[in-house]
Amino acid sequence: MNKSELIKNVSTASGLTQEQVTKALNGFESVVKLTLAAGEDITLVGFGTFKVSDRAARTGRNPKTGEELQISAAKVPTFKAGKALKEAVN
Repeated sequence: MNKSELIKNVSTASGLTQEQVTKALNGFESVVKLTLAAGEDITLVGFGTFKVSDRAARTGRNPKTGEELQISAAKVPTFKAGKALKEAVN
């Protein structure tokens, strides 16, 4: 499902217009980005937790040439599903 399909489905499920859902979804994306950039977590009980994790530096390999290269450390956004979401999927 892509973003436009998500907007259409949320609109149908919630009774909101697609324009309202688009604004809400864009707002949600902005808040998640700003909050994670500030180093804070977002926990939606039953759904899951968005947070930033540190990825250590490591040695990788160029698949085309086989040459080893150093991959620098980075911060990466992660999502851990909550219990209710896991149960709904299973």
